[in-house]
Amino acid sequence: MAANLKNFLSDKRAVILKRWIDHILDTYPAETANFLREKKSRFANPVGHSVSEGVECIFEDLLQGIDQDRVSVFLDNIIRIRAIQEFTPSQAISFVFFLKKIIRDELAKEIRDNNLSDELTLIESQIDSLGLLAFDIFMRCREKLYDIKANEMKHMTFRLLQKANMICEKPEEEPDVSDSKFVNLKEKR
Repeated sequence: MAANLKNFLSDKRAVILKRWIDHILDTYPAETANFLREKKSRFANPVGHSVSEGVECIFEDLLQGIDQDRVSVFLDNIIRIRAIQEFTPSQAISFVFFLKKIIRDELAKEIRDNNLSDELTLIESQIDSLGLLAFDIFMRCREKLYDIKANEMKHMTFRLLQKANMICEKPEEEPDVSDSKFVNLKEKR
């Protein structure tokens, strides 16, 4: 069987995933990162669980062939969390690109010995596509957050004005003077 990069990636799956998760968790403050690493329960640590599950599924999709609809769900689960945190757009999606360096580090010998640089270029191109998709997802999440904040501000302002009795009710419509009963009133005057 001819050596190919996907076989090597599959063989080193556990090591690559552990390093990838560690790199992602290192983007958080030290105390938070330690908590996310220590708590394995889905309920005690939903962020850590989402990251772990998401990267495993993204990696599997990379090996099997990327289905954009399926991988979008996994990216969304991670990015939705990062979008509400204090990450810049580049910080929020950088985790996708960590995978490129990890693959190069973990498989340098195999890539060199088996002349797999063309396959590496293809995998890295797919990772770049995942990064662009991640950016689109991040921007949709942020837009939604800004919409929610703007609507909340409108509602809060309205409620404050209401409490201060500074809102005038819409005046009732002026009667249409061309109406026959009003014409008769004018004539009687």
